[in-house]
Formats: sequence, C-alpha cells, structure tokens
Amino acid sequence: MANEIVNKIKDELTFEKVLMTAMKTPGVKINRAKFLRKELRKYCRETQVEQAIKESPAKAGISKDIINKVSQQVINYESTKVTGLSIAASIPGGAAAAGAAVADITSYFAFVLRVEQELAYLYGFEQFDLNEDDMDSETMQYMLLFMGVMFGVQGAATTLKKVAEVLAKQISKKLAQKALTKGTIYPIVKKVAVSVGIRMTKQIFADSVASVIPVVGGALSGGLTFAMFKPGCMKLRKNLMSYNLCDPEYYKDVVDASYVDVELVDDDEAAIEGEE
Repeated sequence: MANEIVNKIKDELTFEKVLMTAMKTPGVKINRAKFLRKELRKYCRETQVEQAIKESPAKAGISKDIINKVSQQVINYESTKVTGLSIAASIPGGAAAAGAAVADITSYFAFVLRVEQELAYLYGFEQFDLNEDDMDSETMQYMLLFMGVMFGVQGAATTLKKVAEVLAKQISKKLAQKALTKGTIYPIVKKVAVSVGIRMTKQIFADSVASVIPVVGGALSGGLTFAMFKPGCMKLRKNLMSYNLCDPEYYKDVVDASYVDVELVDDDEAAIEGEE
C-alpha cells in the first residue's frame, strides 16, 4: 500500500506545489515587528526593542547571548508544534494515509518557512515579502537559501554568508539585491530546490509507511519529523549566529559604506566545492 501511496503523491505533488501550498497556510507569515517585540521585550528595554525593530537587534546593541537564547526557545517551540501536528496528521491510517502524508509534508514546510523568518529576523534580516497570493523572487531565493543551509545542500551556506556580508555593510537594499541575484547564486538556489524535492519524496515515503498503521504510525511519523526539523533549525541558527549581521561589536565601529564589494568573488565555485 505504501508504494501505491507514494507513486500517487509523486505524480500529483511537486516541491514547488508543496511550497506554494505551505506559504498559504494560516500563520506562516511572520510579522517582523510583532515577533521581535514579543520575543525581545522579556530581556531588553523598550527603547532598545523599538530600535531593534527599526534597524536590527545587533544595531540596537542586543547581545548575541540574548539572541541565541531567544532563537533556541523559538526552535524548541516550533519543533514541538510541528511534531505534534505530524503525529495528529498521521493517525488516520489505512485509506486516509495519502491525505495524511500530504498534510504532514505541507505542514512541515509551513513550519520551515516560519522558523526561517523568525531566525532571520533575530539575526538581522529585514521583513520578507511573503504573502498568501505570491512570493517575490527575492524572498523565494532567501527562503530556498535558508532551506539549503538547513538541509545541508552543498554551497548554500557559503552563498548565504556572502549575501549576509553585503547586508552587514549597511548598503542600500538595491545593492544587496544585486548580490543576491549574481550568476553564482541562481545555480545554488536551483540546486536547493532539486535537493529538497528529493528529501521531500523520501519524507513522503516515510510518512506513508507510518500512516498505514494508526496511532503507532503517528508516533513514528512525528519522530521522523522531529529528527529532520530541529537539527536543520540548529544548523541554520549556527550559520546565522556567525555573521557580522548579528554582532553588536561590528556596529560599534564605523563601517565605510563608500565602497562596497558586491561581487561574490570569482573563486566561489572552489569554495562551494570544498564545503560540506
């Protein structure tokens, strides 16, 4: 039965469709201002929180220790929620297994999109233009790069770091977009989509097998989701916390913005090849 379910889903469900459906899930879009205010007011002065919203937590002088603490709490919370929903989605079993697998994988990517935004905002990124009707190409590229880091796609971490370096120099958004759309980035984004799509198919198979057996299958599916989700979040967090974009000390110095190197260096391919 599991193979029949997988074949049926593979014929009808692609990574692009899953991502677009996940994007339309209620609550997937994170309002940066509301999120930062809610999470930071527990540890910071009101004026500091408002500056973090207006600029960034690092520019507001909020320490990395606080941001790392909050990000860990966010990951724990989102991991618990996505695992619980995965268990619930897989309980029906039997004939409902196909629908359960689709619901599970869509929910999974909805939470991936949520946590990507939350971690990005804590570590210095601006509001992303993510809405229920459409996602602009720049936002899509960011989301895919974040996913690439979470899933360990070769080249994604190197590329995201280069983009973060440009953003940290306090340059115009236009130049940051130029860096994001460099010729070396699109192949990585495309590679992420292919790689994550393959992983998605494997997860559908695991969910489908688990969904055949009610209750016990639900627990198995939830365990698989947790095993994939939280480590990916921690990997993205580890990368983001290493950037100047989230370092208050970096912004204590005067950054010379009169010259900005938006090139992603000619030997990026070599760097990517050597990345794990």
